[in-house]
Order: sequence, then structure tokens, then C-alpha cells
Amino acid sequence: MVDSLHEVTPVASIRDVAVRAGVSTGTVSNVLNRPHRVSPSNVTRVQTAMSELGFVRNESARMLRGGDSRTLAYIMLDATNPFFTDVAQSMEATAEAEKLSMFLCNSGNRAGREAAYLAHLREQRVAGILITPVDPASPALLQAAASGTPVVIVDRTRPGSDFCTVAVDELLGGRLAIEHLIGRGHERVAFVGGPESLGQVRERLEGAREAWHDAGMDSDDLLVIPTRTMSFGEGRGAGERIAGLSARRRPTAAFCANDLLALGLLQHATSTGMRVPDDLAIVGYDDIDFAAAAAVPLTSVRQPRQDLGRTAAEMVVDEAANDDHEHRQVLFTPELVARTSTVG
Repeated sequence: MVDSLHEVTPVASIRDVAVRAGVSTGTVSNVLNRPHRVSPSNVTRVQTAMSELGFVRNESARMLRGGDSRTLAYIMLDATNPFFTDVAQSMEATAEAEKLSMFLCNSGNRAGREAAYLAHLREQRVAGILITPVDPASPALLQAAASGTPVVIVDRTRPGSDFCTVAVDELLGGRLAIEHLIGRGHERVAFVGGPESLGQVRERLEGAREAWHDAGMDSDDLLVIPTRTMSFGEGRGAGERIAGLSARRRPTAAFCANDLLALGLLQHATSTGMRVPDDLAIVGYDDIDFAAAAAVPLTSVRQPRQDLGRTAAEMVVDEAANDDHEHRQVLFTPELVARTSTVG
């Protein structure tokens, strides 16, 4: 079944039809919804272009306008991470303002479970799907969009303009964390995170390495401590590995790929008598509410999670309601919030 997904042909859009017919997108929209407003010659031109391109009308848009489908869905990557639940809450508030309801689904970072949710939601004929995918390049996303269901990718980027995407500049986020630690005088730093198959882990590490290199630091002094997941328990395990290093190799600071890892590392450090930040400075990522509330308030790279959720929901509503919708790729800028875990 998965192999067949690779055979999906890109779906002709309303813009493609307009170009082929030599008319505006508004004229194409009128042919679809208000043909009595269009001259017979233009109706013929548009219908001919649709036939030649194999254009399929977006039925989700028709139902949303007609009031038959009033449900959106968000497939989140990890429901145990407060970052994603915060994003979902913002989506839900936006949907509620539009008098829409919302399903929340959790893929648990499992591609098979994600694909099953996508298929189920298409069968349920939801008005639109928001998704933080395991793999943004997954052909299952094209399969969902080809069925006529609007799909918006959240907290990830994807090459091309086949989808609306809303994300944060992860490379910059990684740079901000390392530049902060270098500025605090640290010359041996650990990056804690994984698996690297996760795009955000890869990009945050890449940004960290770029900043480390640009500062003229020895590449061997940026240690990578991989984790199996991005969980609190894995953060504690990373703390054990750091504590087990020789004094010569032990880092004086750690940049964790998310706040759950950082909070686990922080708990291990304080429970074993390490002083934070004197013995080990710690930077997290996401700036969830627990970061500021930790026993040692956590420095973190803040993602605008409410903006992510709101913008993504607005995009999917617009795509579902408008035949002349144009895909956008929005990239937000992260910021570093310095607290006691690095500045004392």
C-alpha cells in the first residue's frame, strides 16, 4: 500500500485551470459555484481546461461553505509533550471562533499510526487536517491532499509549494542556544537529543554546529549525546552519561533538543549534588510552561506555539472555504529566554 502512494500524481489546482483557460481564478471559482455569472464562452473554456488537466473539485471546500462539514482535525506528533498540546489549544480556539469543532489525534511519532489516522479522517470527510508529521516528505500527505481534503503541515517544512506549512526557524534556534552558552564562557558543551531521524533534532543540531564552528571552537568539544526519544526519562539518562565522563571530557553546559530532555537532565543534576549552572549550565528548547516553573528556572529557546497553532488553523479554514486559496509557507523566528539554569 505504501509503495502505491508514490504513484500519486500532483493534483491540478484552480490556478492551473485558470492559466490553461486564460481566465482569472475568480472566473474559475464562479464556474464552479455561480456559473450563471459567467459568459457561456468562458464556461466552455474553463470546463475544457478542467477536463484536460483532470481537475477534481475540492469537495471539502464545498461542504464547509454549505455547512455540512464543520470539523477539523489535528494529528499531533507526541501528546506527552506540552508543546504540542499548547499548539492544539490555540488551534481549537481558532476553530471555535469559526464555529468549527476539532478532533485531536496522537501519532506517537509512529508513521503507521499517522497513516491510519489520515485514512480515517479522509473517510470521515473532515473539512481539513492539520498535522505535525513524522516525515514531512511522506507521500501519505499527498494522498490525503489528492482526495480533496485540505492539509496544513505544522511545525515542519516541506520542499515545494504543494501545502501550506507553518514552522519555526530551527537552525536559528540551535544557533541561539550555542551562541548564548559560548557567550557565558563555555568551551565544552553537550548536545542532548534524538533520534536524528526527527527533522527538528537534525536542524537544531545543525544550527548548534554552525554556531560552534563560526566561533572558532574545537569541533571535538561539542559532544553529541543521542537519545532514543525526546522524553523526561531520556534526559535523566543523558545526565547519567554526562556524569560518567572523565573530568577532561565532561561538558560544562548542555543544550537539549527540547524542554522535557532539559528538565530530566536538570533533575538528575540537582539530585546528584551538581550545581546548576555552576557545574552544569542547561538550555532547553520550546519554552513550555514547566520551564519557568522548574526548581531551577530553565533557559530555553522559545517557539511561538500559540502563533503556530492559530496561523495553521486559519490557513486550513481558508483553504477549505476558498477555491482560490493560495498556499503559503510561514517561518516564525524563535527567541532565547535566559533564566537561572545558565545565568545564575
